Amino acid sequence: MVLEACMIVIDNSEYMRNGDYLTSRYQAQLDTVELIFRRKTNANPESTVGLMTMAGESPRVISNLTTEYGKVLSGLHQSRIEGQSRLVDGIQVACLALKNRQNKAQKQRVIVFVGSPITENEADLDKLAKRLKKNGISIDFINFGEQQINTEKLERFISLANSNDSSHLVTVPPGPNLLYEQVDRSALFQEEGGASGGMGMGDEFGFDDPNMDPELALAIRLSLEEERARQEREQAPAESNLEAVKEESKGDDKMDESN
Repeated sequence: MVLEACMIVIDNSEYMRNGDYLTSRYQAQLDTVELIFRRKTNANPESTVGLMTMAGESPRVISNLTTEYGKVLSGLHQSRIEGQSRLVDGIQVACLALKNRQNKAQKQRVIVFVGSPITENEADLDKLAKRLKKNGISIDFINFGEQQINTEKLERFISLANSNDSSHLVTVPPGPNLLYEQVDRSALFQEEGGASGGMGMGDEFGFDDPNMDPELALAIRLSLEEERARQEREQAPAESNLEAVKEESKGDDKMDESN
């Protein structure tokens, strides 16, 4: 099965308070995040999934790429509904997070929830879509809530970014079926062709990108470093406990030998 690094970008804008999807647009996303994580890691245990938000002052990574759902869940608890979504900035941050993946053999994918109106202009969207294709990064959009406004823009984006049909647009109108049920039956989990080469991704999405706003680049760097430090703090007690167990086991072995 496909070995993949996947960044999920959730829409945490004020539009997520709407209750047209059970129990709200925001909660519908959270349920679907767990589905995506399970499907990706069940398909290949070495695949990794990360999570970030794209609304508020700036996009924010809340879980670096991981194989542990507990870390993603911890990140979800840090997220909150605020402000307006920033689609282009959010995708750029996701690409930077993918660039930092440990296993360079992993194919790269971004999955974006779009549940609020897209405010970026067509030129900026087209430019980003072409950069994704050039760098071998697949992208999927889960289009819900504002599909009448956004579908045409997202269809154009996918047409420009697609390579070997590895990118997808899933549009889910409100209805009796839950969002995650519709996503689970969609093309997102079908085996891709040969696209999204793992060694793609040059410096075009680096922090030194001259086209990136300096304040945004700094915010991205701080967000990635903050999340990495948080995960290291969580890992330290576990490693300490493991060493304690090993020492205790050695002590028991010596006592057995003396007896």
